[in-house]
Amino acid sequence: MSSSEKSLILLVDDNQDILYNIKLLLEAKEYRVLTTISGKQAIDILSNLDELPEVIISDIMMPGIDGYDFFEHVSHNTQWGHIPFLFLTAKSTPEDIRLGKMLGVDDYITKPFDEEDLLATISGKILRNKDAKKINKKINEFLDSLKIDFTPSISKEEKKLVCLFLVEWDDKIGPVLKDYYPKEKNFPIALKDLGSQLFQAATSIYGHDNITKGQGILLNIENIKNKGYLFFNSYPKEGERYGEKQYMLCLIAPEINYLESLRIKKIFKEISENLKNNLDWNIETYRETILEILTTPQISNP
Repeated sequence: MSSSEKSLILLVDDNQDILYNIKLLLEAKEYRVLTTISGKQAIDILSNLDELPEVIISDIMMPGIDGYDFFEHVSHNTQWGHIPFLFLTAKSTPEDIRLGKMLGVDDYITKPFDEEDLLATISGKILRNKDAKKINKKINEFLDSLKIDFTPSISKEEKKLVCLFLVEWDDKIGPVLKDYYPKEKNFPIALKDLGSQLFQAATSIYGHDNITKGQGILLNIENIKNKGYLFFNSYPKEGERYGEKQYMLCLIAPEINYLESLRIKKIFKEISENLKNNLDWNIETYRETILEILTTPQISNP
């Protein structure tokens, strides 16, 4: 394997011995590893990299910018927010772990750790991140073929560009647009085409057997200069090919950061419960709730 094919990992810990030992472990598994002893140095490294890491692993208790502050910097940066972020720390009380999960880190591993567990976690995060990139590539190739010239509006006009829609899988004809809001035509392509391509791209990567596990995917759809957040799920239904009705909830907006996507995922889970229980739900009301998330400043961590 050439050096360019090896996954790059950024490791941050103020304990030099731990830093060295984990670096040796990861390099033995064919990873490239960048190390630093502080959150401030890690931000400087990220700011000057030509190639971003595929995973960031950080301690929490560090002088200056600690792990929580470092994660906040990363998650609010549009270029870094998609990078899987793992806390590797001795802070192992239930309150510590709950805080890490509440902030939205991808995983929380406590010291001392099992080496195989750490390696398996890293491998899984890298694979999922690569899958998202593959979906991005397929969608951007499709949109590029349409030669769309799209420049999103700003300020008050941005709200008009936020669209929420539901796509269901039909065994005979494939993805079907079931509902969307707003109803006005704010996008340069038909939503049914965009929804169909997003659903098809995801199933081509994950397959129908694995896609409907309540997964959320944050995408950067470069061709229309928008972000997309996709959430796939299903509910049991007799007569369907897979024994379940598979569907995708999707939000398209000029900007969606990682922390916002976590809050949107909770809303999509609520919508999913309505769908599973055949309950009425108001797509306009849910879109307004999401607009509040996208337009309200984030509260800094304590």
